[in-house]
Amino acid sequence: MNIRIFDTTLRDGEQSPGVSLSPEKKLNIAKKLDQLGVDAIETGFPVISDGEKEGVKLIVGEGLKAELCGLARTNKKDIDAAVDCGLNYIHTFIATSDIHLEHKLKMTRDEALEKAIEAVEYGKSRGLQVEFSAEDATRTDREFLKKVFGAVANAGADRIDIPDTVGYSTPQYIGEITKDAIEVSKLPISVHCHNDFGLAVANAISGVQAGASCAHVTINGIGERAGNASLEEFVMALHSLEFENKWETNINTKLIYETSRYISKLAGMSVQPNKAIVGENAFGHESGIHTHGVLNNPLTYEPISPEIVGRTRWLQVGKHAGIHGMNAMLKEYGIEPNEDQTKQILDKVKALGDQGKQVTEVELLSMANEVIGENKLKRIVQLAGFSVSTGVGTMPYAFVKLNVDGQEFSATDYGVGPVDAALNAIQKITSQVTDEVRLKEYKLDSISGGANALCEVTVKVEDARGNIISSKSVGEDIVTTSVQAMVDGINRIMLKTLLKEKKI
Repeated sequence: MNIRIFDTTLRDGEQSPGVSLSPEKKLNIAKKLDQLGVDAIETGFPVISDGEKEGVKLIVGEGLKAELCGLARTNKKDIDAAVDCGLNYIHTFIATSDIHLEHKLKMTRDEALEKAIEAVEYGKSRGLQVEFSAEDATRTDREFLKKVFGAVANAGADRIDIPDTVGYSTPQYIGEITKDAIEVSKLPISVHCHNDFGLAVANAISGVQAGASCAHVTINGIGERAGNASLEEFVMALHSLEFENKWETNINTKLIYETSRYISKLAGMSVQPNKAIVGENAFGHESGIHTHGVLNNPLTYEPISPEIVGRTRWLQVGKHAGIHGMNAMLKEYGIEPNEDQTKQILDKVKALGDQGKQVTEVELLSMANEVIGENKLKRIVQLAGFSVSTGVGTMPYAFVKLNVDGQEFSATDYGVGPVDAALNAIQKITSQVTDEVRLKEYKLDSISGGANALCEVTVKVEDARGNIISSKSVGEDIVTTSVQAMVDGINRIMLKTLLKEKKI
């Protein structure tokens, strides 16, 4: 059975505190969602602002494959605003729980029911597909909820949505009211679950198990308060876990990570490292026991292959590291120590880890070179020179020259400061000669005081395949140290790729 994916990243996701998307950003996200394969996109809430209307109109005019929907309260003004944007599908809602009726709407149950019926009838009179939501359904009196669903179905609604507005439901209860909705409406049922108690995806799955044919979800689970059911978690659970029924979706799972990163960047909301499926650590391993198992058979400690969602696995060394994982990392750089050298390198790794320090790849390689006694790393990218300019009343810019495998490249770029400008210029050069390599994380620490203080810059860079490399540099000048760390990181990520592809 195919489960319909209704993505509300552009509406409920944008209601995340601190997120505000321009019309152009909304259009770009909608195109990404369409490429991902979502069945329906909630484009926004047209009545709330002129910018919102503009964004919805841009999306409608793009000719996307997905169904396009707009949110509307149960009044003619909201519904007309959706029609004016060119939408032919609305998601209309009114609260039905007593707490909302009394304290927010100041309505009786009968008055709310009348408004719901009128909105559905008006939407149908305008030629629209109408999906009706009973806001705060999971805290609504169960018999009254059934009455509302039956009435809007009789009024002509095309779909019923069950919102767990404050994430209050349990999987068992949302399954029960999903069955109620199917029984009284005989319509396709959606579930819209929030994550206040961390149950959004579990509740959405329970709704599907009870007969719902659609789930409202967002990329990275963004949304108000603790967010919504996460598209990536919900979809991969349906695709991968053992259920009595076999469910499928139209999502191209190989685009999940790319879409996650794109929306995280545009929305300005970072993904927590331990987030399922798309978090940085989701396919990362340090423990010697785990890395040994994964190297022999990835299924020992990975429930799915990272490539399914557009990821790659990565290993890290530290005090939990083992010989197999460490040697696998060194081999990616063409370094193969003998047994005695391996033990010496591992001892150094564990000693650093015992001090509570993160062992980056640059430190691992430095330890290996120290033990082996020679630098076996080929440098593909070398810094040939750079200069920066900054001052009051002028935007900082940088000129950078790199030698990439014997050929010189240069670029100029701007930034919010001299470091940002220099790193932007470096990324502009590398985008000309390889797949996108971007700065994922930047960290600056002071490691000594006084006039001659040293700074330590640690960067993480990521390529288009999802490979992540960390690099570190120490020096007196922040800009120079940052540039050296960035160049080292790019050098290592390109070297790893070329060795993997057997091009060197």
